[in-house]
Amino acid sequence: MIHFNKHTLHNGLKIIVHEDNSTPMAVVNIMYNVGARDEDPQKTGFAHLFEHLMFGGSINIPEYDEPLQKAGGDNNAYTTNDLTNYYCVLPAQNIETAFWLESDRMLSLAFNKKSLNVQRKVVCEEFKEHYINKPYGDIWHNMRNLAFDVHPYKWMTIGKELSHIENATIEDVKAFFFKHYRPNNAIVVVAGNVQSNQIFQLAEKWFGNIPSSENSIKNIPKEPQQNNAKFLELQANVPLDAIIKTWHIDARLTKGYYAADLITEIFGGGASSRLYNSLVKNKKLFSSINCYHFGSIDPGLLTIEGKLIKGIKMQEAENAIEEELEKLKSTLIENNELQKVKNRTESMITFEDISVESRANSLAMYELLGDAAWMNTELEKYQEITIQDIQQYAQTIFNTKNSSTIHYYSKNN
Repeated sequence: MIHFNKHTLHNGLKIIVHEDNSTPMAVVNIMYNVGARDEDPQKTGFAHLFEHLMFGGSINIPEYDEPLQKAGGDNNAYTTNDLTNYYCVLPAQNIETAFWLESDRMLSLAFNKKSLNVQRKVVCEEFKEHYINKPYGDIWHNMRNLAFDVHPYKWMTIGKELSHIENATIEDVKAFFFKHYRPNNAIVVVAGNVQSNQIFQLAEKWFGNIPSSENSIKNIPKEPQQNNAKFLELQANVPLDAIIKTWHIDARLTKGYYAADLITEIFGGGASSRLYNSLVKNKKLFSSINCYHFGSIDPGLLTIEGKLIKGIKMQEAENAIEEELEKLKSTLIENNELQKVKNRTESMITFEDISVESRANSLAMYELLGDAAWMNTELEKYQEITIQDIQQYAQTIFNTKNSSTIHYYSKNN
């Protein structure tokens, strides 16, 4: 059981405190309810760009890292399609340093062309290195565009096109910042060797005067049900042929999500999983194969992705995947197999929450979903899933009409 105290400032900023006196450190985690799904389809990649810009200096602090390092702290950030998260870890006695640093960049970044040019260049190089020049780097650009018709999961966090970041102006950046990086769109979690009353006072002192945004209502288009199988064939300079298949699954807070998560463990949870045992170890069709999803808040995708052994025909490999899907749809799995993947899931969640940084991140995530207290009931949701639920959900999602497939051929073969 993770205990915490919660308070909301008058400007809408939510503060959550998790006291843990077993560590001399403290974590300040700020999660903004903005990700790639909140972007203009003609101006994508902005949430990720801001992950870089937020370290480029604010009105009163030209260098974010320097004062934090002097206080014995460290920091990092990440962006997803749903959210952006910033966190710093420092000795608890220096906690106020993190508050004035974070509040100043929430108040306003130092918007200047030099900072924008530097960070824009960094992001553009990242785009080229990981998504254009890297082998298989364009698979998810193509798959998202194939699988989604209207939802902004249609593009990756790096952006839909390189030109969107290349052409970003100071005015574009300012508008995005003052709409999304506001107190009423943020959750601050402080965890570690701290006292709740002290933190609530610091929050009021440093964040209380920051104005909230006027309009934080999300108008994200809902993806219609897919009624036809989608297919794309690609060819590139890669070492092996590859196949990637996806199926639409339910949103994060539904029973279907937990069933889908367990299905990914049944199919792709390490060397004892069904796909590895059958298609890599026994039939020797794939050199590697994985099954996963991204844990997205809105309805997302369950994915099977594999690289074929040289000489194996694409259709043979795809037929073998379909056979495994049919087995799960037609035959109830054994109780002990389901319990094994539940245990594995439970151990992963428990292990993740050992560190105070992970606990802070999880509290912010569940509060973003609706209530930080759900962190303490998450495992129950998995335990409620039955063998019948797994079969029924497999029959629901593994429908050919619900699938998108990319055959990715090597030019060398």
